[in-house]
Amino acid sequence: MTHQDYFSLKGKTAIITGSGKGIGKAIALAFAEAGANVVCAARTQADIEAVAEQARGYGVKSLAVACDVMDESALNAMVVQALEVMGQIDILVNNAGGARPGPAMSVTGEQLTRDYEFNVTTVFNLSRIVAPHIESQKGSIINISSAASRYSQKNFSSYGTAKAAINQLTRLLAAEFAPGIRVNAIAPGAIMTEALGQFLDEASAQAVIENTPMNAMGQPEDIAHAAVFLASPASRWITGKVLEVDGGAESSPWPF
Repeated sequence: MTHQDYFSLKGKTAIITGSGKGIGKAIALAFAEAGANVVCAARTQADIEAVAEQARGYGVKSLAVACDVMDESALNAMVVQALEVMGQIDILVNNAGGARPGPAMSVTGEQLTRDYEFNVTTVFNLSRIVAPHIESQKGSIINISSAASRYSQKNFSSYGTAKAAINQLTRLLAAEFAPGIRVNAIAPGAIMTEALGQFLDEASAQAVIENTPMNAMGQPEDIAHAAVFLASPASRWITGKVLEVDGGAESSPWPF
């Protein structure tokens, strides 16, 4: 293999959840450009159909599957469909997740539980479902965490706790699934997506930039490039790690 081959995903098949927009979309398209067939999963069929069509422009196969990750039966059905169409699964990217920020005193116990289920339980369920198929391919699981998992900051008690659990789940599954499956996570910092954009005006966005050592906000492609690395043979000796892609911010860059 050449050095370039080590970063190729040619002949692989990847499932990416939450791939209709933002980081998930960027990962699906980067994987396709690297040669992987992609299964785009999200709740909105129109979004994932558009991403799947764009992925086909790289000469790979793509499949759009409408799927609510909170529904375990839907996860099982999605995996069955992926296997029927693609014949194999090599890579899983658990990207779907999220929670609205807010003061701890406004977060109910029910919301905390739901945020945990959306961000952590879904990852655990889909990883268990996919693991036997990925293991036969010596494959890789990548979980999308967040820099909020390690920052000490206001208004992220529920989201940050859930993402910290993702980090530890990554380490535990890596230990249990080795050597057949590598399990790693990416912890994005401030990434300019549609979801984040709704919370930032021009002044607050500029403050985030000034509070980030690289003097810029991240783009979805920055996370996609890291995901290509963790999915590729180039990272064959890496498992149980959380890759921080955050512009060098060692504390919260948020101005609020």
